[in-house]
Amino acid sequence: MFHWLEKNPFFFALAVFVTIAFAGLVEIVPNFAQQSRPLIGTTPYSTLELAGRHVYIKNSCNACHSQLIRPFKSETDRYGDYSLSGEYAYDRPFLWGSKRTGPDLMRVGNYRTTDWHENHMWDPEKVVPGTIMPAYRWMFVNNTDIDTAYAEMLTIEKFFGVPYNKPVPMKDGTTKIIKMGATLNEARMMALEEAITISHDMKNQDVIDAVALGRIPEIVALIAYMNSLK
Repeated sequence: MFHWLEKNPFFFALAVFVTIAFAGLVEIVPNFAQQSRPLIGTTPYSTLELAGRHVYIKNSCNACHSQLIRPFKSETDRYGDYSLSGEYAYDRPFLWGSKRTGPDLMRVGNYRTTDWHENHMWDPEKVVPGTIMPAYRWMFVNNTDIDTAYAEMLTIEKFFGVPYNKPVPMKDGTTKIIKMGATLNEARMMALEEAITISHDMKNQDVIDAVALGRIPEIVALIAYMNSLK
């Protein structure tokens, strides 16, 4: 068999190619599959966080901000650890971005606070002098669409196996459960409870009063999403 291959260069080259390709697949595919799985500590978005993600997309925040830290020292020094594929396991769609007019937001929850986001979205120039980012004051008035967020949670839990209502392993060895809510009304109440917690760290009285009355302005949902990016 081997003598025959040595006398036929074409088939010998083909056999070498097939062997190397197979070996490559054996080496690469299992590792790729492992890397694409959720990392320990990566949890699905809560109802309010997912609604905030919708606000982020609706206002095209991803047009100027990326969510992808590349493995370069200049990036990790500024933004934190570089991004890993398993961190995006529950992101649909991915918000990596293609342009970085503003800073990367992949780990913004590690170094910005609720109070900072509130002030920045109301008057960016006052917080970051010289910025070209516009103010997003309508977010302090518009209501958050919790219903659509809940509908997405039902869909991705059923068709994509996103582990809502199931224990998710954390880095400290404990587990965490992100509840989805058995009904839409229950999901609304859970989102409101989270919104109340966030509003305690805010200063805009109109927003605080709205949340107290059971209404969730978009700014609260957006901040919930921003705080989850770590």
